[in-house]
Amino acid sequence: MKELFKKIIISKQEWLKTIVPINRNLVIEKEMNYAFTGLRRAGKSFFLYQIIQQLNKINKLEEILFINFEDERLLEVTYKDLHLIIEAYKELFDHQPIVFLDEIQNIQHWQKFVRRLTDEGYKIYITGSNAEMLSHEIGTILGGRFINKEILPLSFAEFLKFNEITISKQAFYSNEKIKIKKEFENYLTHGGFPELLKIERKQDYLSSVYQKLFYGDLIARYKISNITILKLLVKKIAESVNNETSVNRIKNLIKSTGTSIGSNTLFEYLIYLEQSYLIGTISNFYSKFSEKETNKKYYFLDNGILGLFLLDQNTKLLENLIYIELRRRGFKPYFVKRTVEIDFYVPEENLLIQSAYSIADPETRIREIKAIKKGMIEFQIKESFIITYDEDEKIETEEGIIHVIPAWKWLLMEN
Repeated sequence: MKELFKKIIISKQEWLKTIVPINRNLVIEKEMNYAFTGLRRAGKSFFLYQIIQQLNKINKLEEILFINFEDERLLEVTYKDLHLIIEAYKELFDHQPIVFLDEIQNIQHWQKFVRRLTDEGYKIYITGSNAEMLSHEIGTILGGRFINKEILPLSFAEFLKFNEITISKQAFYSNEKIKIKKEFENYLTHGGFPELLKIERKQDYLSSVYQKLFYGDLIARYKISNITILKLLVKKIAESVNNETSVNRIKNLIKSTGTSIGSNTLFEYLIYLEQSYLIGTISNFYSKFSEKETNKKYYFLDNGILGLFLLDQNTKLLENLIYIELRRRGFKPYFVKRTVEIDFYVPEENLLIQSAYSIADPETRIREIKAIKKGMIEFQIKESFIITYDEDEKIETEEGIIHVIPAWKWLLMEN
């Protein structure tokens, strides 16, 4: 096993010489260890390559120890073998390496190995595709030693950068806008997986990512036997995006297909979907604690995967995209449903957002403006947003200013 680790260490160093990552927005503390978690294929590995560049180690790759635990040659590795990684490196080089462990969750009981390395003064960066595992371990066994950063698929600004489209200060007012809007349509529909940009058959790629996530990160990891019910659950959640949905409603939707599921099992499956970064949830700001757990709005963490389950549902895709961006910006949004219905309320920013694909229809316009005006009164907010597909105006009211703004422009605004 030690010889295999040596081969992998050397081959990875050679391979790193060929990588030219396009830098994403990333700020790290050089004295801290990091755990990057997030959806499969969202670009966690490329963040590691970017860090290697930021640490100025491209010309000193012998100081890098990089192991990807999705390497098929490591399928039989257990936690008992992990100490051999360091031994193998030390037999090759005299340095104390900077350690990069990619998809470490594939090795059970990895935590004590990583903790020992941090106790011995190693600088470590790890990635994983499971929220519960890493957040729990970082808070207990690894507490105080790691900063946890969630990695989502590309932001729209990063998406444009990867497509070699530069955003100037005049972009919103020039011919650049046409190109930006065209790319936004692609981003809205297919999402932000970095690898997707160079792939022609995008639906095939998205299907393959979803299949890997479904069978690898869900079925295999959680030992789920009823595959049909889980498939149905994901489909029903996708169809319910942008609607408040109770656990009982989901249960009845599944039951209507001729299949039944127990409440406890359903709760478990929903937790698994969230832990695997397939979905995210928000609660009603006014709900009691018990209702916050049973009545939620569900969103997908990538529009491309959501789109696999929808036909001509741009309204859902738009609202889903707004959720992803709010989460990317580090906010914890709620929806509001009491005397008024608002899609997103961010308490820490005193921010109200209504998602509306278009307000060109007079009845829709009246409804959306009336709702957000009520919200502005209720939360004492003087500025709010209605995010649309392509409509842009400023509405001045007695309650304050309502910015009707195209999603592509809002996505490019600074936090």
